[in-house]
Amino acid sequence: MKLVLFDCDGTLVDSAGLIHEVMARTFEAFDLDRPTSDATKAIIGLTLDIAIARLMGQEHVDDRATAMTAHYKSIFASVRGEPGCSEALFPGIAEMMQTLAGRDELLIGAVTGKSRRGLTHIAATHGFDKIFFVSRTADDCPSKPHPAMVMECCAEAGVDPRDTIVIGDAIYDMQMAKAAGADALGVAWGYASVPELMVSGADHIARVPADIIEWMDRNHA
Repeated sequence: MKLVLFDCDGTLVDSAGLIHEVMARTFEAFDLDRPTSDATKAIIGLTLDIAIARLMGQEHVDDRATAMTAHYKSIFASVRGEPGCSEALFPGIAEMMQTLAGRDELLIGAVTGKSRRGLTHIAATHGFDKIFFVSRTADDCPSKPHPAMVMECCAEAGVDPRDTIVIGDAIYDMQMAKAAGADALGVAWGYASVPELMVSGADHIARVPADIIEWMDRNHA
């Protein structure tokens, strides 16, 4: 049995525009300059409070970062409902997920910096609630690249990390996978560059979702 663990933002769904808009409004509400889109993309994947602290140039979460985190969460759903702010699947993701879900030798899960509520919304919207066997979110574990998300999913699924593949678009996903002893598969359509993913430990780069299936057929048949 193999366990396949997917990141969410930047891997399954294109949420950069939404996350940036909510982040920008949060910074404005606290009389801070709006972060750039590139700066926001660079912190996607981290737990929200840590991400906000990083955008402010801080290594640690202080009271202001905690207050901004609460504000971000309070406006997220309303901003998501505005035109152009949905979290759409990347092209080819739905087909790839259905193919993997049909394989009896695979268990599929999610490891994400989203909140549990955020992941539940994405899973319900796109039908992944019937596919995810196990999942861990920012509400459950320390922020990536800490390996806890992967290790806890492996323990719950009864699968060794050596039989686990972590698929993500961020350097934190690759680092988390390597720290847990799992394979790290980077995707080229997300928010980190291919060189960044390779330096961070990616064993392979998928250029399109179908490449994930081809790579698994070659390496985990």
